Amino acid sequence: MYSSAYIWAKIYHYLEERLTPQIASTWFDDAEVVECTDSKLVLFSPSPFRKDMIERRASGYIKDAMKEIFDSDVELTVLGQEEMESFSNQQKKPDFIDFNPQFTFEKFVVGTSNRFAHAAALSVATKPRFANSADDDPKERSYNPLFIHGPSGLGKTHLLYAIATKVHKDFPEANIVYIKAEQFTNELIAAIQAGRNIEFREKYRNADLFLIDDIQFIAGKDSTQEEYFHTFNALFENKKQIVMTADRPPAEMSKLEERLRTRFECGLITEISPPDYETRVAILQMNAEAVGIDLPPDVCAFIAENVTSDVRKLEGAVNRFKAAWELDRMPITKESAMKLIKVLQTDARSTPTPQLILSEVCRFYSIEDTVLRSTGKSKSVSEARQIAMYLLQELAGYTTIDIGRELNRDHSTVIHGVRKVKNMLSDTSSGLQDNIRDIISNINSKM
Repeated sequence: MYSSAYIWAKIYHYLEERLTPQIASTWFDDAEVVECTDSKLVLFSPSPFRKDMIERRASGYIKDAMKEIFDSDVELTVLGQEEMESFSNQQKKPDFIDFNPQFTFEKFVVGTSNRFAHAAALSVATKPRFANSADDDPKERSYNPLFIHGPSGLGKTHLLYAIATKVHKDFPEANIVYIKAEQFTNELIAAIQAGRNIEFREKYRNADLFLIDDIQFIAGKDSTQEEYFHTFNALFENKKQIVMTADRPPAEMSKLEERLRTRFECGLITEISPPDYETRVAILQMNAEAVGIDLPPDVCAFIAENVTSDVRKLEGAVNRFKAAWELDRMPITKESAMKLIKVLQTDARSTPTPQLILSEVCRFYSIEDTVLRSTGKSKSVSEARQIAMYLLQELAGYTTIDIGRELNRDHSTVIHGVRKVKNMLSDTSSGLQDNIRDIISNINSKM
């Protein structure tokens, strides 16, 4: 999900290119962005003349900008003074990201390696700091901030999503904000360039529950650390709940400012480590059931014994079996398991990177990466884009939200694209099986 500051910065840059900076400034000089998403833009213009110019002369450019930049239609509303007062008085529930339904507490496999982190996350979700009163147990207040760390692929993001989903269910009026640290930096840069610093700060400092993933990426970035320091202070002082994840504890972030390190360490720090054998078996069984395949006990045991360090690798093994069954009707046996997870036994090379997947899709279809991410809708480009979405999910374990961010598409577009590929795979006459098989083979050869 893009911030409104980022979206408006993109639109305004488009307007400057099409209308000239002078005209864009004349029409939008006193306009304010009231609401801005990838499908809706509400502007306030106190000048009746400029409001009329925006509605009559600029609306088409704005809609074209959204179509070109985000491949989506936009609902444009321009408010005058009286309309703005009425709009401001309307009660509006905060927006909420519909996270992948697989990422809930119920579908998180608990074992000795993650039991404490799971318990802490569930405690925060059940009784977040913003919902606590002054008379609550001080021990519960010590869970703010909650800092979860561990290597990639062990379930940290799963716990963040689970917290968000439960809090949204139990406290529907809560303003929940989730962001990856790298995106936080990108949005900050866009806000500074567009002069939307206040809007940027309001988005994050008005959160009731603030979830930030991969916080280690702000280390060494002075402007980002400065902004996050003040955001953290504002939330903490206003008794809002903060949850962070990272690949290492704060003490091991050498480029993290000391004032941030001490704040990260003032709450509860908990670690997730690689799962033990029993937990790995449980994860395999749950994922096999979720995707609708039967994983025999000997196959399950073989994978659990040979894939030991990463939950995503376990999920990747199940996805490979699923793809092999869909494409070749390959029987799921211990022998086929030895072939299919061979690449998974080479640790870091087991899961293809998004860049590798996208580059091989582009190479197969003879198109540039920029074309794949563009708004082009020719048959070959659309097919390539949908296959890329499917492979990002099946091979890299990306969520539909992450795929959308990678390809500059909204959540619903990704769901439609993946579903379309899966439907076509069931039709043996489509020829898509051969294309995907060749692309996967090319990906595997590069790993």
